[in-house]
Amino acid sequence: MKRLSVLSAQIMSLSITGNALAGERTVELAVDNMSCIAFAYEARQAIAAVPGVSRVKILAASRAAVVTFDDAQTTPDAIAAASAEAGYPARLAGSGG
Repeated sequence: MKRLSVLSAQIMSLSITGNALAGERTVELAVDNMSCIAFAYEARQAIAAVPGVSRVKILAASRAAVVTFDDAQTTPDAIAAASAEAGYPARLAGSGG
């Protein structure tokens, strides 16, 4: 019985560690068509609706969005696609376009 408890504790420890290693990433996206506060809000809502996105900060002056997400649930391309679908084409900042 004691051996079973130790084994259970080890398994739980591994599952917690696995979740902690899930890749939370932050990227900056250049977002087109954000020419006013209302458009920035709409772009933010579209990006925030992507499963796995945990934080969106809009940088209106530079027409960019800083997005924190779980890379086990989504990708920068999927986030950019959601923004584009809402009318705000996006790409990784510095990637041209």
